Amino acid sequence: MNSFLLRLLRSLRFKTKITLGVAVMLIVCGTGIGLILSAMSATALLEEGKKRGQALASGLAFRLAEPLLATDLLQMKNLIDNVHNQYEDIIYIFLIDTNQNVLAHTFSGGFPVDLLQVNLDNRKAQPWLLSTERGPVYDFNVTIALNEKYLGVVRLGLSRSNLDAQIRKQKTISLITTLAIVSLGIVLALWFASTITYRLNRLRKSAEEIVMGNLDVQAGFSLEKNCWEIMDCGRKECPAHGDARRRCWYLTGTLCPNCSVKEYPLKVENCLACPVYRYNFGDELQDLADAFDVMAITVKRQIEELTERESTIREQQALLKTVMDVTPDFITLQDKNLRYTFAGRAFCEYFNLREEDVTGKTDFDLFATEQARRNSREDKQILATGQPLDKEITFKRADGQRWFHVVKVPVYGQDSTIIGLLLTARDISVMKKMQEQLIQAQKMEGLGRLAGGVAHEINTPLGVILGYSQLMMDDIEDEELLENLKIIEKQTKVCRKIVADLLGFSRHTHSIRESVDVNESIREVITLVGHAFSLNHISICHALDDGIPPLFCDKEQMKQVWLNLLNNAADAIGQDGVIFVKSKRDDEKNTAIFSIADTGGGIGKEHLDKIFDPFFTTKQVGKGTGLGLSVSFGIIKDHGGTLSVLSPIPEEYQIEAISQAEHHGPGAVFVVALPLPVAEQTVH
Repeated sequence: MNSFLLRLLRSLRFKTKITLGVAVMLIVCGTGIGLILSAMSATALLEEGKKRGQALASGLAFRLAEPLLATDLLQMKNLIDNVHNQYEDIIYIFLIDTNQNVLAHTFSGGFPVDLLQVNLDNRKAQPWLLSTERGPVYDFNVTIALNEKYLGVVRLGLSRSNLDAQIRKQKTISLITTLAIVSLGIVLALWFASTITYRLNRLRKSAEEIVMGNLDVQAGFSLEKNCWEIMDCGRKECPAHGDARRRCWYLTGTLCPNCSVKEYPLKVENCLACPVYRYNFGDELQDLADAFDVMAITVKRQIEELTERESTIREQQALLKTVMDVTPDFITLQDKNLRYTFAGRAFCEYFNLREEDVTGKTDFDLFATEQARRNSREDKQILATGQPLDKEITFKRADGQRWFHVVKVPVYGQDSTIIGLLLTARDISVMKKMQEQLIQAQKMEGLGRLAGGVAHEINTPLGVILGYSQLMMDDIEDEELLENLKIIEKQTKVCRKIVADLLGFSRHTHSIRESVDVNESIREVITLVGHAFSLNHISICHALDDGIPPLFCDKEQMKQVWLNLLNNAADAIGQDGVIFVKSKRDDEKNTAIFSIADTGGGIGKEHLDKIFDPFFTTKQVGKGTGLGLSVSFGIIKDHGGTLSVLSPIPEEYQIEAISQAEHHGPGAVFVVALPLPVAEQTVH
């Protein structure tokens, strides 16, 4: 039963609870007060009736003393009848003498002798309540005495029915009055509950709006006058000026002279004497509504700040992720349990994984057991000591060996404790290759200096051998011996050519640069070698762009480049083939492009990266020194250009003469790119 009442009370609206509570209190209090007042009123009426009966009996006893003393029965009768007839509620009156003889009475049907047996003690002031045919009657017994001489007793019967009727009437009036007052109280309670619940409902609706995300609600009521209107200050720079939603005592930094610099609620101590506070302050509900509005505005401002910060953080995270994804370095982040929380794109692509496949995993989930154990030992050591790790590692894969420079550093939290591990790994395979090339270049540099020294040493003996052989050829007539001397002369010239190439490779000669028509230098070299190439049925075709301006270069060095490239093309063809020389202007790159293509056997992919290395050659022994292309590469580089090779020949370098050649191989094309003069670059 109690739980049912509790559930019922909880289910009622607050307005109903207030109304019912006040109504119950009014009914209980009103009923209690009504009953008490009714009882008091009934008691008062009874007492008043008794006093009235006692007064009537006492007055009658006083007037009967003289007739009783004179034994004037007629006067006694008249006095008794006059009093009896004068008051309707007097039922009877009779007079008895000292001998208990009835001298006079008002009974019409005979005197009831039984009355003489009741209420005999006339010393009691209280009447005796008798039950008669005409209802309850108060019997009053008053002694008649004159000068302390006992003369007799007068008995008066006063009906109580009239008193009861008055009491009932009084109770009815009290009940009606109580009901009216209680009803009025209930109405007032309903109005009071409506007033209270209206403001509470306003607060509830404001809270619901806030829950739904609307922070622009106002729970409090608008002020009749705002602080700047009451103070008439005109200080628009004050934080409270124009803010109609918040009371000025909730704001910090207001500019009134008596305002405190403290924040709410400490500030209110200084506001108690302020006319604005005295005019606008309200009850507890108003204070609650005002505080609610201040809370909503504060929460909105904080949410806006948090939203702005969150947006900034998202942008920074997106930027950071973009940077981490774009960088070719491996970047990973692990927590203190060595589980990956982030993995960059380069890391995922290298190991053929997705970021979601890495996140939440450990090294044991991603790598081989032995590798994972090594990584785990290193990582735990870093987390325990806080010392970073810097090392180089290598991976062997199907596409070759890869070198990485790995750096692992601990990540610290706000409390300066290690919360994770950051790994960065950079692919240094190219650097390693460059180191190898640098070492090789240093070797070649030393070899070049050695070759230069050797060339200087053997150049003089070769000159002596060549000179004496030529002198002997002039004096010898023996044909067989002459042929032998010619062989000696030829091979000596070959040796001297090799020595000249070694000297050219080993030393840097002084370059004379001037404005040169490069197309013309190509034509000169073609004319020089054209007859010799035709003996081996090798034809030279050319398409030179006359729009190429003169270039600032060393003409003789450039002719050496064209000669080396043409000889290299002829050696690649051997017999029966075509060499195509082309030049064009590339305005987009501000360069002049020169290409020499041949129909030879081409260059293998394994040799393309080594073709410009000194002393590297694919020719037979005695057919080349491996220095021509290396020297040409150095000359073009000194002129700020590039020399590259493509094999087989791409379609853009194909021509009809090459495609229709009788003996046609995959071929190769050497491309020289030289920068245009600055003036030409500016114009175009």
